[in-house]
Amino acid sequence: MATFENTLTIERPIAAVFTYLAEFENIPRWNYAITETRKTSAGPVGVGTTYLQTRSIPRPAVEAFEVTEFQPTQRLRIRGQLGPFPAVVSYDLESAANGTRLRNTVELGLPGPLRLTGPVVTARIKSAVRANLDVLRQLLEA
Repeated sequence: MATFENTLTIERPIAAVFTYLAEFENIPRWNYAITETRKTSAGPVGVGTTYLQTRSIPRPAVEAFEVTEFQPTQRLRIRGQLGPFPAVVSYDLESAANGTRLRNTVELGLPGPLRLTGPVVTARIKSAVRANLDVLRQLLEA
């Protein structure tokens, strides 16, 4: 298991940031590797809600994920696939003087031979996630 974290401040109210993140169909707008995200379960978003998303990078794939924590304006957590990796992704939000502090934590399972290249792979993914989060920040601040 490899874990990394990115933290940034978004100059928007915490409720607006949470609402945007909780609409997982928004992911393709700020994550360059995802071309589509769609809900596959009925009802409002909450614990147990499931999604399928289409990934274009590093190779085309369809991935499933499930919401495992849903605490409005505080925390979102999902479990599923990030490319070839089983992953848990958390978004923790707190009010900051000029908006919202967003901490994104990613826990990657490193199966088989990927364990040997874990540090290199993790560093690359962390950098890509950071770039995506910066796009998210720009979208929300526009």
